[in-house]
Amino acid sequence: MDIIRDDFKTAHPSTEELRVLARKRIPRFAFEYLDGGCNEDINLRRNSTDIQRIELMPEYLAEHDTSSLKTNLFGEEYDAPFGVAPIGLQGLMWPNSPLILARAAVRHNLPFVLSTVSTSSIEQVADVTNGRFWFQLYHPAEERVLDDVLARAEAAGVKVLVALSDVPAFGFRPRDIRNGLAMPPKMTMRNVLQMLGRPNWVFNTLRYGKPSFETLTPYMPKNLNLKALGKFMNDTFDGRLQEHKLARLRDKWKGKLVVKGVVNEVDAERCVKLGVDGIIVSNHGGRQLDAGESTIKPLTRLAPQFGDKMVVMMDSGIRSGPDIARTMASGARFTFMGRPFMYSVAALGDAGGNHMMAMLKMQLHQIMEQLCCNHVEELPRFLMTSVLDQRCQ
Repeated sequence: MDIIRDDFKTAHPSTEELRVLARKRIPRFAFEYLDGGCNEDINLRRNSTDIQRIELMPEYLAEHDTSSLKTNLFGEEYDAPFGVAPIGLQGLMWPNSPLILARAAVRHNLPFVLSTVSTSSIEQVADVTNGRFWFQLYHPAEERVLDDVLARAEAAGVKVLVALSDVPAFGFRPRDIRNGLAMPPKMTMRNVLQMLGRPNWVFNTLRYGKPSFETLTPYMPKNLNLKALGKFMNDTFDGRLQEHKLARLRDKWKGKLVVKGVVNEVDAERCVKLGVDGIIVSNHGGRQLDAGESTIKPLTRLAPQFGDKMVVMMDSGIRSGPDIARTMASGARFTFMGRPFMYSVAALGDAGGNHMMAMLKMQLHQIMEQLCCNHVEELPRFLMTSVLDQRCQ
């Protein structure tokens, strides 16, 4: 609890306040990349509103001593049932943010997941975490690149590999297209003017350097222009994670293997058949398929069917400690968040990761004390089943 008290900033006690402050501190194109979904943002909004409809029932007269947030996952004990989801282009939103969050995750004993397309390399994150992190893989098209990335992850100490399945095509994101953040990217005069209006962001960008895909640097030709970078990204990644590719990945990777983006029973069954250790029910934060379901709905179907065969986790739409409790009560064994951590880092800089982790722990602990819930594994007992039935109709 001393870490929580030390890291929690009482001036910023909610995710929404941090979001508002982040908007004031980073260029508009960076904030819109962080904050937006795809198409009309329908699924982005649905992710959060469907979680918030879940109701929990307290048991005030129950015997209760204290609530523990500790959670066992893949042979590790974490201090709370949440972690940092993989996020692309983190350094664009706030310079050095992958390492800020990775250090905070170690301090708070939580998992940090590095994306292939983040702005710090496997080796840089390994250095600040002593290998205590997960790695999300965008599946490379070339076998040599795949083998080399896996070898680097293993050498860095990665025990959990997260295979991304929900980006067979890049989402249609109108703001990013307008802002020049589609592939190939481009820099506009409007973007330059936005940067000049955010001096702290500019100073830190100069300090840490222009953001780039550091993990992919060894495979990139030298001195790529923006158009060539777009072609390189399209040529390098084979976004459709088909069953035979996953089977090959299972053969190659000897650690724990998780598939992120599973939202239906057929794909979940394929994962079980191939010996996958866990799935993250996810729709990429509402950034890929605007016509899809919110993540909480498939979670309520998949957790009862597959929870005894592999670890069922969830991300997308979770914003607070109460949301973590609602999601765990609905069947998730673990949860991940992306935007809340980036709002906090963009708002508070180096202190942002520690602050958000401390705040979420405080919020979740208060909810569990209110419910009279001793352990996070017991949260499903407090779910209002009538609300669950209504939500799944």
